[in-house]
Amino acid sequence: MRLEVRARRWQRVGDQSVCLHNGPLSFTGHLWAAVLQGGPRALLDGEAALVAGGLQHYRVDRIRVSVPRGARVRRTPQYDIRQTRRWARDDAAPGSGLRRTRPAVAALRAGLWAVSDKQAAYVVTAAVQQGLVTPEALGVELLRIRRDRRRLLLHELVNDLLDGARSLGELDVARELRRRGLPEPDRQVLRRDGRRRYYLDLYWTDLGLVVEVDGIHHTWAENVLGDALRQNALALDGLTVLRVPLLGLRLAPEEFFAQIAAAIRHAQSLAA
Repeated sequence: MRLEVRARRWQRVGDQSVCLHNGPLSFTGHLWAAVLQGGPRALLDGEAALVAGGLQHYRVDRIRVSVPRGARVRRTPQYDIRQTRRWARDDAAPGSGLRRTRPAVAALRAGLWAVSDKQAAYVVTAAVQQGLVTPEALGVELLRIRRDRRRLLLHELVNDLLDGARSLGELDVARELRRRGLPEPDRQVLRRDGRRRYYLDLYWTDLGLVVEVDGIHHTWAENVLGDALRQNALALDGLTVLRVPLLGLRLAPEEFFAQIAAAIRHAQSLAA
């Protein structure tokens, strides 16, 4: 082995792994090398564990590996190997293959360790949208987190994913409209379209403007048809419909409220 490495036919990856070629190492190869570098109790964690478990269209800048308190840490600039008080044997995902934390654990830790609130919300939501974890499982795991600066944000986000905060989202929008000096809408207005009955989240009757506050369930396939039929029926009645995802209220509130304000001003100018 040493002869092959010295001859540069093979290459060392950290001090625990050898790659049997001298070309670029694949991301999966780096995942294996990171776990081996961490030792026998090491687990891929956070966003790296999610990607190893199937998360798509997500880039990991540095692979995180967790080991328990007191474990030997073989540090390397390539990988982020850390002791953590949150390590638990039951956190490991079942089955063979790459040792990693379960999706619910990995998603929440990815949120805790994200470089920004925006990234935290994105990675947790992506894990749910891609079917790696359910909001209910996140809620159970979240009870284990007693102290962290991002704990409240994650509680609010999981409520959004459970759709338990949809009405709260509507209240947030109404409160922000008042703060901006914009007219308040009616809330949960009943509409009928043939035999279909549905409620409009926020409705300015005199302006012909509707704002729908969408929870994550609106992205699920079984709800796409109903949402499209409802929006088309409203458009045929001459109403303007804006959609505001709950996640959008957290990540890009200024842009969404600017659109609502512009729609209100346009409708007022037409009514004048």
